Amino acid sequence: MKTILITGADGQLGRTLQQYVKARGGRGELRYLFTDVDTLDICSKDDLTAYVQAHGDVSYLINCAAYTAVDKAEDNETACLRLNSEAVRNIGEVAAASGFRVIHISTDYVFDGTNSMPYVETDYTCPVSVYGRSKQMGEMMLRAVCPESLIIRTSWLYSWFGNNFVSTMLRLGRENKEIRVVFDQVGAPTWAGDLAGAIFSVIERAGADGFRPGIYHYSDEGVCSWYDFALKIFQIAGIDCRVIPIDTKDYPTRASRPQYSVLNKKKIKQTYGLTIPHWEESLRFCLKKLNR
Repeated sequence: MKTILITGADGQLGRTLQQYVKARGGRGELRYLFTDVDTLDICSKDDLTAYVQAHGDVSYLINCAAYTAVDKAEDNETACLRLNSEAVRNIGEVAAASGFRVIHISTDYVFDGTNSMPYVETDYTCPVSVYGRSKQMGEMMLRAVCPESLIIRTSWLYSWFGNNFVSTMLRLGRENKEIRVVFDQVGAPTWAGDLAGAIFSVIERAGADGFRPGIYHYSDEGVCSWYDFALKIFQIAGIDCRVIPIDTKDYPTRASRPQYSVLNKKKIKQTYGLTIPHWEESLRFCLKKLNR
């Protein structure tokens, strides 16, 4: 029986993976170990090594753990680098020594947002925030110590769990008659349920010799601004709240964001045969399940 170890299981993607597995009755001949910092400290290479040795033959490690407080990271660089870079190196070193495969989740924030065409995996990375740099370093460290790893960059992730753009808009839309949302940052929303399905599709299609390491991009299909995204959330949820488009400069944040971070997904679709839904379709499904 293959064992899949998931780190960061209490985050929105980790919780979505748990729900995905539960809904499908355990996903066949697979054993799952869902961990977070209370059960496994990946910042300690010794702890990670001991955990892997104690829990049998781990086949895959899906790393969902990350420091994702983008603005707070500007003033907490050490903590951000520790989890997003150093812990990822630990995972890679233990994987190389133990022989399991790594699927690591990264971000569109590794780009500076100056492109006018969707980013491909080989495009130059030039992050504009501490968070983005920490994720870039994590990718580099992982590939250096464990080149057979698979890295998935995603964007604008939301789910039924925790704080994200969708949950924030639902709350603000019900509390206010109007809100202001930036319209000059463009990307692609990604429902965590779609990303979870893609991750398991990669594992299932990999089989004994079909695992293709490297960097891949994954988001839901389509393109929008944060303003467009907010409008669609309110439309689907039936919330009567006016959305006013504003420039990024009129909504200052501690950390800079890439203004254009659309990801080209051709590589992962061709390599693993994925069909990716449009972001509006997935948003409707997400909000329906939330009974919004």
